Amino acid sequence: MAVRVALAGATGNMGPAILQAMLDAGFEVTILTRQGSTSTDSLPVNSNQRIVKVDYSDVNVLKSALQGIEVVVSTLASAALDTQKPLVDAALAAGVKRIIPSDFGSDLDNPLDRKLPVFRGKVETQEYLEELAKSNPNFTYTHMYNGLFFDWGIQIGLIVNAKEHKATIYDGGDVPISMTTLSTIGNAVVGVINNLDATKNRAVRYHNGVFSQNKLIDMFKKIDGKDWTTEQASTAEIEKGAYEALEKGENIEVAMLDFIRRAAFSKEHEPAFTGKLDNEILGVKEMTNEEVVEMLKGLL
Repeated sequence: MAVRVALAGATGNMGPAILQAMLDAGFEVTILTRQGSTSTDSLPVNSNQRIVKVDYSDVNVLKSALQGIEVVVSTLASAALDTQKPLVDAALAAGVKRIIPSDFGSDLDNPLDRKLPVFRGKVETQEYLEELAKSNPNFTYTHMYNGLFFDWGIQIGLIVNAKEHKATIYDGGDVPISMTTLSTIGNAVVGVINNLDATKNRAVRYHNGVFSQNKLIDMFKKIDGKDWTTEQASTAEIEKGAYEALEKGENIEVAMLDFIRRAAFSKEHEPAFTGKLDNEILGVKEMTNEEVVEMLKGLL
């Protein structure tokens, strides 16, 4: 019998890749979407998926939607993370075996990352899950850390801006950083679901490789020979400014993104997962240099 999975957040940045990977694996996927939302209307039709409208604040509605579900995967965005607690409660009540909360990104087991305000909602959900798992042995969780979103992070100009050949270089640009493509994140989720015992009640770390900003810029230069415009920035100063913005109640969204930059690009936050990887368990492979070059060509 196919594994029955529910996905909250199927149309965000990561959702489509995770949905596709789960469908490719033959899972039966229940897509949870907000009542009144039309975001799922554009999803391709697949006989192994169904769409259920829910109120993320209503535990009873969510519980009904999760009947018979074995695994719940959440990719809810940071702005919606307060909705994860009812989702967790509903999953427990419905007899779900495993929940994968929206932890994708920085390593929240790192105390420096864990204390940043941008991750507060994720941390609170983690702590809540961990307490529930202690008293409910059949209810388990997996935290998934993948570092920076490799392809998407370049597409939006967070890592470097390939299309305009420019970049803000953080802390000198030589900090090694774990990076993972969206499709690999989807495959890693499947890897967790296929290895529930090995991934029970713990964090897993995975990536396609370790790169620095300067290394990526050098690779882009070798591909098309064009010069880049860069400016230098300190993540320590960025973090300081983000806290000042919070105190003033100004530019909150910008401040939160700045906290992410601090976690992602600062050597002190140890953004490379080398020596701590679960790639083998999850079936994730590091990209070859040739594969990276081909991906980068497609982002120009």
